[in-house]
Amino acid sequence: MPDTPFYAAGLRFSCTRCGDCCRRPSGHLFLSAADLRRLARALRLSDEEFFLAYCEVVDVELAQRVSLVATEDDSCVLLGDQGCTVYEHRPLQCRAYPFWGTSLVDAKAWDAVAASCPGVGGGWLWSKECIEQWLHRREQEPLLDVGEHGEP
Repeated sequence: MPDTPFYAAGLRFSCTRCGDCCRRPSGHLFLSAADLRRLARALRLSDEEFFLAYCEVVDVELAQRVSLVATEDDSCVLLGDQGCTVYEHRPLQCRAYPFWGTSLVDAKAWDAVAASCPGVGGGWLWSKECIEQWLHRREQEPLLDVGEHGEP
Protein backbone atom coordinates (compact mmCIF):
# COMPACT_ATOMS: atom_id res chain seq x y z
CA MET A 1 0.00 0.00 0.00
CA PRO A 2 1.64 3.28 -1.08
CA ASP A 3 -0.27 5.39 1.48
CA THR A 4 0.99 3.36 4.43
CA PRO A 5 3.70 5.29 6.28
CA PHE A 6 6.88 3.46 7.17
CA TYR A 7 5.99 3.93 10.85
CA ALA A 8 2.62 2.13 10.53
CA ALA A 9 3.74 -0.54 13.02
CA GLY A 10 4.92 2.18 15.42
CA LEU A 11 8.35 3.47 16.42
CA ARG A 12 10.31 3.09 19.62
CA PHE A 13 11.51 6.21 21.41
CA SER A 14 12.17 7.27 24.97
CA CYS A 15 13.88 10.54 25.86
CA THR A 16 17.17 9.91 27.65
CA ARG A 17 17.50 13.63 28.51
CA CYS A 18 20.97 13.63 26.98
CA GLY A 19 20.53 17.17 25.64
CA ASP A 20 21.78 16.39 22.13
CA CYS A 21 18.58 17.74 20.56
CA CYS A 22 18.97 20.93 22.63
CA ARG A 23 21.90 22.04 20.52
CA ARG A 24 20.96 23.74 17.30
CA PRO A 25 23.81 24.36 14.92
CA SER A 26 21.31 24.57 12.09
CA GLY A 27 17.94 25.55 13.44
CA HIS A 28 15.76 27.46 15.83
CA LEU A 29 13.42 26.48 18.61
CA PHE A 30 10.23 28.28 17.62
CA LEU A 31 7.54 28.95 20.19
CA SER A 32 3.77 29.09 20.15
CA ALA A 33 1.92 31.56 22.36
CA ALA A 34 1.09 28.66 24.70
CA ASP A 35 4.79 27.69 24.87
CA LEU A 36 5.85 31.23 25.76
CA ARG A 37 3.15 31.52 28.42
CA ARG A 38 3.94 28.10 29.94
CA LEU A 39 7.69 28.82 30.07
CA ALA A 40 7.16 32.28 31.55
CA ARG A 41 4.95 30.84 34.29
CA ALA A 42 7.46 28.06 35.02
CA LEU A 43 10.19 30.67 35.52
CA ARG A 44 7.84 32.99 37.44
CA LEU A 45 8.13 35.76 34.86
CA SER A 46 5.59 37.80 32.96
CA ASP A 47 5.26 36.96 29.28
CA GLU A 48 7.08 40.19 28.44
CA GLU A 49 9.93 39.51 30.88
CA PHE A 50 10.37 36.02 29.46
CA PHE A 51 10.31 37.32 25.88
CA LEU A 52 12.93 39.97 26.59
CA ALA A 53 15.23 37.61 28.51
CA TYR A 54 14.98 34.37 26.52
CA CYS A 55 13.63 35.05 23.03
CA GLU A 56 14.68 36.45 19.69
CA VAL A 57 12.78 37.31 16.54
CA VAL A 58 13.81 35.32 13.48
CA ASP A 59 12.98 36.11 9.85
CA VAL A 60 11.48 33.02 8.22
CA GLU A 61 10.55 33.55 4.60
CA LEU A 62 7.58 35.94 4.75
CA ALA A 63 7.11 35.83 8.52
CA GLN A 64 8.92 36.74 11.69
CA ARG A 65 8.77 34.08 14.38
CA VAL A 66 9.68 33.94 18.05
CA SER A 67 12.48 31.54 18.95
CA LEU A 68 14.40 30.79 22.10
CA VAL A 69 17.87 32.28 21.91
CA ALA A 70 20.93 30.09 21.81
CA THR A 71 24.05 30.31 23.90
CA GLU A 72 27.47 30.89 22.33
CA ASP A 73 27.87 27.14 21.70
CA ASP A 74 24.46 26.97 19.94
CA SER A 75 22.73 25.27 22.87
CA CYS A 76 19.24 26.19 24.00
CA VAL A 77 19.35 28.96 26.57
CA LEU A 78 17.30 26.71 28.88
CA LEU A 79 19.77 23.81 28.77
CA GLY A 80 21.68 23.46 32.03
CA ASP A 81 24.45 21.18 33.25
CA GLN A 82 21.89 18.55 34.25
CA GLY A 83 19.77 18.83 31.09
CA CYS A 84 16.68 20.88 30.35
CA THR A 85 15.95 23.27 33.20
CA VAL A 86 12.25 23.41 32.26
CA TYR A 87 11.74 19.81 31.13
CA GLU A 88 8.18 19.50 32.45
CA HIS A 89 7.25 22.78 30.74
CA ARG A 90 9.27 22.50 27.53
CA PRO A 91 7.91 23.80 24.21
CA LEU A 92 5.84 21.67 21.85
CA GLN A 93 8.79 21.37 19.46
CA CYS A 94 10.76 19.68 22.27
CA ARG A 95 7.87 17.58 23.57
CA ALA A 96 7.12 16.30 20.06
CA TYR A 97 10.72 15.37 19.28
CA PRO A 98 11.51 13.26 17.28
CA PHE A 99 8.04 13.02 15.78
CA TRP A 100 8.39 15.86 13.29
CA GLY A 101 7.37 15.75 9.65
CA THR A 102 10.99 15.89 8.45
CA SER A 103 11.94 12.95 10.67
CA LEU A 104 9.06 10.81 9.45
CA VAL A 105 9.31 11.22 5.69
CA ASP A 106 10.77 7.74 5.34
CA ALA A 107 12.91 5.15 7.12
CA LYS A 108 16.12 6.79 5.88
CA ALA A 109 15.19 10.12 7.53
CA TRP A 110 14.29 8.26 10.74
CA ASP A 111 17.64 6.45 10.66
CA ALA A 112 19.40 9.81 10.38
CA VAL A 113 17.64 10.95 13.58
CA ALA A 114 18.56 7.67 15.26
CA ALA A 115 22.23 8.30 14.45
CA SER A 116 22.24 11.36 16.71
CA CYS A 117 19.62 10.46 19.32
CA PRO A 118 20.25 7.66 21.83
CA GLY A 119 16.53 7.50 22.66
CA VAL A 120 15.49 6.38 19.18
CA GLY A 121 14.97 2.64 18.93
CA GLY A 122 14.44 2.03 22.65
CA GLY A 123 11.81 2.50 25.27
CA TRP A 124 8.14 3.12 24.57
CA LEU A 125 6.54 1.85 21.36
CA TRP A 126 4.64 4.83 19.92
CA SER A 127 1.70 3.76 17.76
CA LYS A 128 1.00 5.24 14.34
CA GLU A 129 -1.98 7.05 15.84
CA CYS A 130 0.08 8.63 18.64
CA ILE A 131 2.79 9.70 16.20
CA GLU A 132 0.22 11.33 13.96
CA GLN A 133 -1.30 13.12 16.95
CA TRP A 134 2.12 14.74 17.54
CA LEU A 135 2.30 15.70 13.88
CA HIS A 136 -1.10 17.40 14.08
CA ARG A 137 -0.48 19.23 17.37
CA ARG A 138 1.25 22.12 15.57
CA GLU A 139 -1.99 22.82 13.71
CA GLN A 140 -3.72 23.20 17.07
CA GLU A 141 -0.85 25.23 18.54
CA PRO A 142 0.55 27.39 15.70
CA LEU A 143 3.90 29.13 15.95
CA LEU A 144 3.97 32.64 17.33
CA ASP A 145 4.32 35.32 14.66
CA VAL A 146 5.58 38.77 15.52
CA GLY A 147 3.22 41.68 14.98
CA GLU A 148 4.06 44.79 13.01
CA HIS A 149 5.39 46.53 16.16
CA GLY A 150 7.90 43.75 16.88
CA GLU A 151 5.93 42.14 19.70
CA PRO A 152 4.31 38.73 19.77
